[in-house]
Amino acid sequence: MLTGTVREPHYVVGDWQSAAFGTGPADRARAEAGVAAAYTSAGLEVPERYVWVPSPARGAVMAAVLAGHGDALEAAGLDGLLEQARADLGEGRAGESVLARVRTRPWEAERAAACSEQGPEQWPRTWAGTGGLLWDQVQSLVTRVRAAIGEQAHGRSSAAGNRRPSAREERAGSLLRAATLDAVLGQHDAPWLALFESLGRLDGPLTGLAEAARSAGWWWPYERLVVLSERPSELYRDEPGRLHRGDGPALAYPDGFALHAWRGMPIPRDFVASLTGLTPDRISAEENAELRRVMLEIFGYDRYLAETGARPLHRDETGVLWSIDLPGDEPVVMVEVVNSTPEPDGTYRTYYLRVPPDTRTARAGVAWTFGVDEADYRPERQT
Repeated sequence: MLTGTVREPHYVVGDWQSAAFGTGPADRARAEAGVAAAYTSAGLEVPERYVWVPSPARGAVMAAVLAGHGDALEAAGLDGLLEQARADLGEGRAGESVLARVRTRPWEAERAAACSEQGPEQWPRTWAGTGGLLWDQVQSLVTRVRAAIGEQAHGRSSAAGNRRPSAREERAGSLLRAATLDAVLGQHDAPWLALFESLGRLDGPLTGLAEAARSAGWWWPYERLVVLSERPSELYRDEPGRLHRGDGPALAYPDGFALHAWRGMPIPRDFVASLTGLTPDRISAEENAELRRVMLEIFGYDRYLAETGARPLHRDETGVLWSIDLPGDEPVVMVEVVNSTPEPDGTYRTYYLRVPPDTRTARAGVAWTFGVDEADYRPERQT
């Protein structure tokens, strides 16, 4: 039987979306109470100590130390982070990880029971209308954070410069990424918690996990000790939900651990700021294809077309098809269209829409943006 009060899925998803992408200081008292409840539900003694860290990056270093990998981190030049982790942990014992008992086992039991009750046909529909709506964006964020945590070990030694990471740095990075797999994801467990709440399954073994997720970031459970991370201090996303910011980090934690991104693509910390005075020649000279696309977007497709003297591939009543050939990369193909609705000043805005590189006509490009074949695109029938 299902337990608890069942709310409308769209309210549940909205609440968990807010939790997943929430910023600002954790509610530490509420988070610790949630963790304590999760331990009690798992038949464990309440933790003796709660150690708070400003980011999951610091938490991963601490988890790697507790797993006995301190020497490997030191060999990779992570002395400062290692010293901080040992100071935060103090002299008290942590004990073994209890992730399986606190999170994995009760989670799997609830999921198996819910799947059985829903049945093979209804289960995917329920997921698609709840957690599935959040999964891609949250999982993408988690993947990026894990990768960046591992990259803390790259280039830490004084002679690193721009060279490839050494074998020691690669090993330390791998250990740090592995340490993130020992964490409960807190706010980033939102997709599954949205599913469970929509089925009335949070008033039971998962109650404490949900309470902690509403109040804090990632956390690492041990027999006597819990390491809890703060939530981000900053988070910027574009309309589709991708990490995106041009004048600073798209995701930042209180200790400075941060991710820089443009339309979801990782970029160097000072990349956008370095593009002052950008020219078509500089764009063409950029060897990294993904960074070159960012440069094109910032420079402006229309400006690039004008300054390079590009000629259209095709023109018809729907718009103009353009192609930008880039060395070592597929061409950037766009369809130029004019908005049918005038702006407040009476002018009509022009848009450049990216379309697949094998597009051959403007009509086909416009049709693709509507998700239909060229033969089925009849704008005169649209309302």
